[in-house]
Amino acid sequence: MTRPPTAAQRRVIEAADPVTGRLKGTEAQLAALVKRGLAFRHPRPPHDHFLTPAGHRIREGREATEAPAPAPRPEASASGVFAARVGGEDEVPDAGPVRVREVHSAWQGLLELRRMTNPDGATDRPCAWERTHLVQAAALALEAAGHRPAGPDGGGYRVRGTPQPDAVAVYEPDGAALRACAATLEGAGWQAGEHTEPRTRARYLLASPRRM
Repeated sequence: MTRPPTAAQRRVIEAADPVTGRLKGTEAQLAALVKRGLAFRHPRPPHDHFLTPAGHRIREGREATEAPAPAPRPEASASGVFAARVGGEDEVPDAGPVRVREVHSAWQGLLELRRMTNPDGATDRPCAWERTHLVQAAALALEAAGHRPAGPDGGGYRVRGTPQPDAVAVYEPDGAALRACAATLEGAGWQAGEHTEPRTRARYLLASPRRM
């Protein structure tokens, strides 16, 4: 890309689905984004348009020429945009039927994103978006499977970033629940191994997206 997108194009990018990157706009707007390398047209009907990784970086407020930054920790957003529960948030969203539907929809959207962006169309293996949003991706897999995220002062899982560029740590004080989290992540295409912190002796999972 040689110049930044126009204001109208930015509005289309910013209105994209936060999980799948699905775009809505006029044919001219979408074609211009494709030409700039910020979107692609899906080859299968209904031939919807989706953000490329460069388009996602524009949407997230970073320049399209930047290398992907380490995954930010997703927090509850004042804008109302969906964010997976990483555990331990100060403001906990309502856990009622609306949240259940939102989580289910987000997970189905992520599976569709895998199908569209993995070279072989595989849905059992994390895609590029997940590899640049590790904490949010792992948390979504856990929340979608029905695991309980930690509240401000209670048990449940907590997903946190690590110094390793391709791994997250999952904490859960209950041993059986921690092993269940490992099984869920492995079923979602992650590799998960159980470890012990030397200082606190707390057990945790080190999980990373599987590549094959």
